[in-house]
Amino acid sequence: MSESATAYAEDIQNLGEKIVGLTLKQAKELSDYLKDVHGIEAAAGGAVVMAAPTEGAAAAVVEKTEFDVVLTAFGDKKLDIVKIVKNLTGLSLIDSKKLVEGVPSKIKEQISKEDAEKIKKELTEAGATVELK
Repeated sequence: MSESATAYAEDIQNLGEKIVGLTLKQAKELSDYLKDVHGIEAAAGGAVVMAAPTEGAAAAVVEKTEFDVVLTAFGDKKLDIVKIVKNLTGLSLIDSKKLVEGVPSKIKEQISKEDAEKIKKELTEAGATVELK
């Protein structure tokens, strides 16, 4: 930092260095977190835009209606999980195996909460670890 540069507090410098060092996946996750949890979203050009609070009350939380089913681990019974994934996705056995072995993998995208919960239950009962996003 040159002498003419503005001096920043150490904690701000450390935070800035951490943000600059994020991978693309981590940066996207940070962006999603800030948007979902705090209502902060990047505007065109990268500027940060904060959601305006409602009159004296917290902004209403919009309930998510579409979910992705993400397989994060297949457990001890990989073949059983591959068969379930094959039936759910309609993929070939080889493609289903690749999808299972490539965890984390999206098994289904943009489906209802009810359907996502059914799929999650089926996979977890077979020994897999599943997240709904």
